[in-house]
Amino acid sequence: MGRVISIANQKGGVGKTTTAINLSASLAVEGKRVLLIDLDPQGNTTSGVGIEKQALESSVYHSLVDEVPLRQIVSQTELANLEVVPANRDLVGAEIELVDITGREFRLRNRLDTIRHEYDYIFIDSPPSLSLLTINGLTAADSVLITLQCEYYALEGLSELLQTIKLVRDNLNQALRLTGVLLTMHQHTRLSSQVIEDVREHLGEKVYQTVIPRNVTLSEAPSYGKPVYFYDAKCAGAQAYLALAKEVMARG
Repeated sequence: MGRVISIANQKGGVGKTTTAINLSASLAVEGKRVLLIDLDPQGNTTSGVGIEKQALESSVYHSLVDEVPLRQIVSQTELANLEVVPANRDLVGAEIELVDITGREFRLRNRLDTIRHEYDYIFIDSPPSLSLLTINGLTAADSVLITLQCEYYALEGLSELLQTIKLVRDNLNQALRLTGVLLTMHQHTRLSSQVIEDVREHLGEKVYQTVIPRNVTLSEAPSYGKPVYFYDAKCAGAQAYLALAKEVMARG
């Protein structure tokens, strides 16, 4: 049965989608069967793996709202072991249309249960907000991977996110746990080093040893619809995500 991991942060611009794309691709390069679910109406994860989001005939919206089986929506990427459940702006309507539906928080989990045995890892990229879509992602997941930018307010936002995870665990998904915290956008400055030290002091072994650098190539790759490994495999960002993939596998 595949591990379902929600990649989350209530703040935008912290490397969440970059991590969803590149960790998924790196695990696929390692021979793992990976499904990437885009739950963000912006659809950046979808376009970041080379899927034309404007041309989609069906998306995760149709599974959440119209109960279309996920298997009918899954798209193959250029990487043999990596598939994606795509999203586009249609997903904005799901927030409104699901409000009055009984069991609305469990829509994704119910769809996912039918195909999760086909994969080793399933990653869910949720919106950078505490929305019904984010709740669906957390309710469907076994664990949460938090991306945390190496900046001054990092720990303040982290405490809010940990509280959200606790609320979901207490009310909707008792099995939900924190699988790890990933430090992103690291620069060789005193501030970045201090943030890393503080986070490791607070969370200990929950913090991944791998730290993702601020890297121009990581920013460029999505505009070509490619994970960074297939844009420039030798760059620091690609090598960091390969190291993270190995660490994720080692943690089990």
